[in-house]
Amino acid sequence: MPELPPHGGGDAGAPPHMSEEEKPLNDQNAVDKPDANPPVLSKNAQKKLAKQRRFEAKKAEKKKAAKEQKQRDAERKRKEWEESLAGVSEEERAKLVESRRTLRKERMDKRSQEKESKRERLSLAREQGQNVVVDLQFSHLMNPNEIHSLVQQIMYCYAVNGRCASPAHLWLTGCGGEMENGLKRIPGFDKWIIEKENRSYIEALHDRKENLVYLTADSDTVLEELDLKKIYVIGGLVDRNRWKGITLKKAQEQGIQTAKLPIGSFMKMSSSQVLTVNQVVEILLKFLETRDWKTSFFAVIPQRKRFQVDSEGNAEDEIEKDEQNDDLTASKKKCVEEVPCNS
Repeated sequence: MPELPPHGGGDAGAPPHMSEEEKPLNDQNAVDKPDANPPVLSKNAQKKLAKQRRFEAKKAEKKKAAKEQKQRDAERKRKEWEESLAGVSEEERAKLVESRRTLRKERMDKRSQEKESKRERLSLAREQGQNVVVDLQFSHLMNPNEIHSLVQQIMYCYAVNGRCASPAHLWLTGCGGEMENGLKRIPGFDKWIIEKENRSYIEALHDRKENLVYLTADSDTVLEELDLKKIYVIGGLVDRNRWKGITLKKAQEQGIQTAKLPIGSFMKMSSSQVLTVNQVVEILLKFLETRDWKTSFFAVIPQRKRFQVDSEGNAEDEIEKDEQNDDLTASKKKCVEEVPCNS
């Protein structure tokens, strides 16, 4: 759980006398009371929330329709196959069946080779790759839909990282509660080659604290280069507009370094916006490949969110939470690993 500022102390002076009967009830209320109360949403924020809910509903409908279409396509292909066998001789039928069996085996062999290659790359990254941490200690600040969105983003991070020729080594820290339950529902999550920690990154990496760098748009330090000795931390928090500056404050209280991506040096954004976790990870991966920030930003940040190229302008450093698109759903299949996890 992230450290949050203490609540106001109320009136000065000694507290009023409390009966023994009242104490258990008040103690229970203190336990049940959340650590932080989200601020009242403005009208604009309420409109954005309503828009997000409509989008999620529409997305669910599309997903259902795609599933039904997939089932229809599978049934159509099955019938076509049966019809093709029915109209030929026994000899031709045997050849068709054998040909189909050979193609299927070739596909399976290729898939197996790709998985083995991916396993080797990720295992090597554990020893030599850039360490990137996703801090999952903010789940108490998110509603179920936002937690689900973050789970999808992490799933996409793993899929993209696995496709890289030189992947990073990913960490999930502070993984517990509903966040952990959501991740465990991902097919194959238990076999991911990734570090999964219920402890915070401060506890898990206490012997490397001096190398921790929290990436936050509120930092005054601009990240110029990636250092293999450093461990870059990304805040796993959806809709950070409600919690402005929370990651910077957390890092400062913990006494660790902070930095922000140099987005403003290369482009202006169309509005005040926030980067999603998967966008930050993908930008870092692209930079590891190209060593060029401009190329990395333009490869990841959607065209519709860019205003113009401006090497001298001070663009907004944040990118609004990108609506989860079909890529996140499609990437689910690519996240399933059939290799043992050595963590």
